[in-house]
Amino acid sequence: MSLDHVFAGLRVREFAEARKWYERLLGEPTFLAHATEAVWTLAEGGSLFVVEDADRAGHCLVTIFVDDLDARVAEIAARGLDPDEQLTYSNGVRKAVYRDPDGNELGFGGAPVEAR
Repeated sequence: MSLDHVFAGLRVREFAEARKWYERLLGEPTFLAHATEAVWTLAEGGSLFVVEDADRAGHCLVTIFVDDLDARVAEIAARGLDPDEQLTYSNGVRKAVYRDPDGNELGFGGAPVEAR
């Protein structure tokens, strides 16, 4: 399979308030697609968007694997958000889980500590 770009999306009830929360999580959006959708380019070939869709809000799951999970969690904490949950799987892979006010789950995964 050839892949040029992946867009992952999260639906929210009220865009203006959700945008504030996601800016604390991800920083400033890369661009606004329209009045109720913001896009963050997270890496070459990967973007995340947040869009107002009240009827389907709160049921999204996204996990982003990062090079340095501890640094990412510290960066987000500096903007005022702490993970709702921190997990370590049996293989040592770690995950920091954040849940937005609508219940969407955005997780950041990282390699086992000894693998870094």
